[in-house]
Amino acid sequence: MEKPFSQACENNKAAILTVLQAELAESKRVLEVGSGTGQHAVHLAKHLPQLLWQTSDRVQNHLGIEQWLAESNLSNVRAPLQLDVRDYNWAKVAYDAVFTANSLHIMALESAQNFVRNVAKALPDGGRFLAYGPFNYKGDYSSESNARFDVWLKQQDPQSAIRDFEMLDQYARSGGLSLSQDYTMPANNRLLVWRKSSNEL
Repeated sequence: MEKPFSQACENNKAAILTVLQAELAESKRVLEVGSGTGQHAVHLAKHLPQLLWQTSDRVQNHLGIEQWLAESNLSNVRAPLQLDVRDYNWAKVAYDAVFTANSLHIMALESAQNFVRNVAKALPDGGRFLAYGPFNYKGDYSSESNARFDVWLKQQDPQSAIRDFEMLDQYARSGGLSLSQDYTMPANNRLLVWRKSSNEL
């Protein structure tokens, strides 16, 4: 099998790293949900050596991720877990941060909602949830390119769509997460950072 490659990962990895270097400076264990090709895991773990980086994805993507990990020879990245975001069982192992890139718009709406709820349950006080991708605000697209992308997504899968920030934030807040940063990223993307509050309801 040829090692998978994503040009989008190559395009955005430097900008994502800049944010994570600041946001995860005190973190130790990070779960990446939806590791895709494995490119983000290799690049980010290499430049964040203090982190133990746990990859995860659907089983059909594991071989590609493992190829990237084997080639990197990094000691701080773990082989991918099989993970279903609708199932809370994945949160049994303790992580102080959860990172995901370009996954929420691929999931069905119910899966995205359950994912955010389960992250909120899993994180300890002070833990961070970082989500990269395109988001709508107040029901509107942030750019014409995002509007076109949303049409393309729905053509591929009617359950896929760019998600509304306000909806995701509502589910995050219901689990004790508070938005701490909303970073502007390349190609009309954002990187949202929620933090688990010590006064969780």
